[in-house]
Amino acid sequence: MNDKFYQELIEHIPDGVYFVDRDKRITFWNKGAEKITGYTKEEVVGFCCADNILKHIDDCGHELCLVGCPLSQTLLHKNNLEVDVYLHHKDGHRVPVSVRVSPILNEEGEAVGAVEVFSDNSKHINQIKELEILRKEVFLDALTQVANRKFLEIKLEYRWHEMGLYNIQFGVLFLDIDHFKKFNDTYGHLIGDRVLFMVAKTLSNLIRGMDVIARWGGEEFVVIVTNVDREKLAKVAERIRIFIEKSWLTVNEENLNVTVSIGGTLARKDDTIQSLIKRADQLMYQSKESGRNRVTLDQNI
Repeated sequence: MNDKFYQELIEHIPDGVYFVDRDKRITFWNKGAEKITGYTKEEVVGFCCADNILKHIDDCGHELCLVGCPLSQTLLHKNNLEVDVYLHHKDGHRVPVSVRVSPILNEEGEAVGAVEVFSDNSKHINQIKELEILRKEVFLDALTQVANRKFLEIKLEYRWHEMGLYNIQFGVLFLDIDHFKKFNDTYGHLIGDRVLFMVAKTLSNLIRGMDVIARWGGEEFVVIVTNVDREKLAKVAERIRIFIEKSWLTVNEENLNVTVSIGGTLARKDDTIQSLIKRADQLMYQSKESGRNRVTLDQNI
């Protein structure tokens, strides 16, 4: 079998596959990579993955192009690596992927390039099933493809019932996109819609299967975080803030960065939906007043 046969085989496998040379310049990009990242081969071949393309970050939001790049380590040490990272999608959101990197060696055993294979980890079975239920029951926000307010209210009632029976604590994060009106006024409502979708998609790819993300209205989102204390809620909120800060949209060759202000609180047994959301909303406004792109948690929890 000739090289063309193997190239066609790699071209059509569902995983993303790309080759880089010694300088980490992309030389091959298959259809799986196009589907997972949104970037066509014409947009990436000849460029480095760090050139405002994939911009991998780890679970804590650290940019791997600056430190800990799997490709760099493989080219340097000529070893195979497996790691879970978050790549940057062309639409701006972050996609969790499992990455496997192997060196390409010449006859002298020198690393002349590397191949990276990556698989999309975002489509968890439970989340897919729940989204199907949302679609059937009209509990899905059409624009952002996350739950709507009605579904969130149902889930909140269930979480209170669960807390009363089993003492399982839950928290709520209220998020508002900073300077959202600027995106609409400067770039138009279509770009504003893309910003909303990007934020919603990033949130969906970050939360656990037991948690819930919903669009509350306009540029506001609410996340229900199950089985947490104050410290865990703070970590979840900060992780969300960092990941959204490190996402962007490219519009007419300009990168549009997005940030969110977040308010968070734990639910109390004597809360109502109105009191819980209002408290989280007020904390979010404290984040706005303190300079935006930050997290404010209830001090009384």
